[in-house]
Amino acid sequence: MKTFDAIIIGSGQAGTPLAFKLAGEGKKVAFIEKEHLGGTCLNVGCTPTKAYVASARRMWDAQNGADLGVIIPDGAYADLKQIKARKDELIQESVSGITDGVKKNENISFYKAEASFIGPKQVSVGDEEITADQIFINVGARPLVPEEYNNLPYLTSTSILELEEIPEHLIIVGGSYIGLEFGQMFKRFGSKVTIIEKNDAVIKREDPEISERILEFLQEEGIEFRLQASCIGAEKNADNSLSVKVDCKLDGSPKIEGSHLLLAVGRKANTDRLNLSATGLNANENGYIAVDDYLQTEIEGIYALGDCNGKGAFTHTSYNDYEIIAENMFAGKNRKVSDRILTYNLYVDPPLGRAGMTKKEAIEKGYNVLEAKREMTKVSRAKEKGETNGLMTVLIDEYSDKILGASVLGTGGDEIISGFLNSMYADAPYQTIRDSVQPHPTVSELIPTMLESLEKVSK
Repeated sequence: MKTFDAIIIGSGQAGTPLAFKLAGEGKKVAFIEKEHLGGTCLNVGCTPTKAYVASARRMWDAQNGADLGVIIPDGAYADLKQIKARKDELIQESVSGITDGVKKNENISFYKAEASFIGPKQVSVGDEEITADQIFINVGARPLVPEEYNNLPYLTSTSILELEEIPEHLIIVGGSYIGLEFGQMFKRFGSKVTIIEKNDAVIKREDPEISERILEFLQEEGIEFRLQASCIGAEKNADNSLSVKVDCKLDGSPKIEGSHLLLAVGRKANTDRLNLSATGLNANENGYIAVDDYLQTEIEGIYALGDCNGKGAFTHTSYNDYEIIAENMFAGKNRKVSDRILTYNLYVDPPLGRAGMTKKEAIEKGYNVLEAKREMTKVSRAKEKGETNGLMTVLIDEYSDKILGASVLGTGGDEIISGFLNSMYADAPYQTIRDSVQPHPTVSELIPTMLESLEKVSK
């Protein structure tokens, strides 16, 4: 059995930089990846989907020039083959860079194979058995597919990126983050889109005014929604179309006919493929491995990073997992998972930027909450751009004056949210932003104005 200083299973946004960091510190590293170097984000997540979002935005621009006095002749269309080719080129460029770096590093032994534990710190990979005192599990997650769809030609967030023809009618099961992003982009590409959601609102975890506003502007674009509707079955028709049956508490047909079916009902960590029982570890029903504040599992020397630890499941949290491990190990730091503030974006157009708690979460935790809001219709920069969908909200702790959370739904929201996030990390009172001078004309310049009008939130 070959011995290494460290074994890294998975090449996602935590595993890849950690492999290079450990190797740079002189450690002998076994780096294992069964599929794509770069993990989910690079290959089937952020990079490809945001490339598609950009193409969808260009289609929107081509079809909405008249509002700004720009007359664009009819005839613009989305060429999905070219969109896919551009996406593939972007991915390949990054993957090639990682591949070359791994090949040239004498301290990294790369295994293109699936890993399986055969003991507490022993791993079978291909036809070899290896061991190390430190093992880092970074196996990511995959789309969740309910059993009732197993015999149907369904799409997932991974396989839909391989299509080369635009679906005539895309039915999406799941009205949360993934479903909404794909729904809008394919509507803009030219598909008819119907989204089925079991809850009474899309992206249910957000505050109601945010989810309601997103639903409104997606409906205005022509996306059809079936809320409070549970799928009770689906079948493939003789003409290769699909029929999806729904149990709906609202008015609407119990059957939806479409050409393609996208399942966007959640994700499941890939830990079920590791034979974790051989280590003495267990994963929960979502596949997450429990870790402490330093990302170590209950077995000393075994760590779980990224999507498989249930501590974030975002690219930025995965990379932060790497930073926690690397700086604590080599820079004498004491960085912890609990130090970070929840933040993420929803890349519909306009995008949603989120930081910290929602209103519901803040109230449930016992805070006395003050809230400020600003409609994008009252932001000059948004009006000048002709993009007035959305609003900004910020939550303040009445007693400490600290920012508890913020939402920016509107043009530039995915970038603007960083201003709130930076203030939260600085532990600064909200007055720091309120009394600042922001450049004109921007969306951000209305944030100080917004903070001058705080109102108490009733519990």
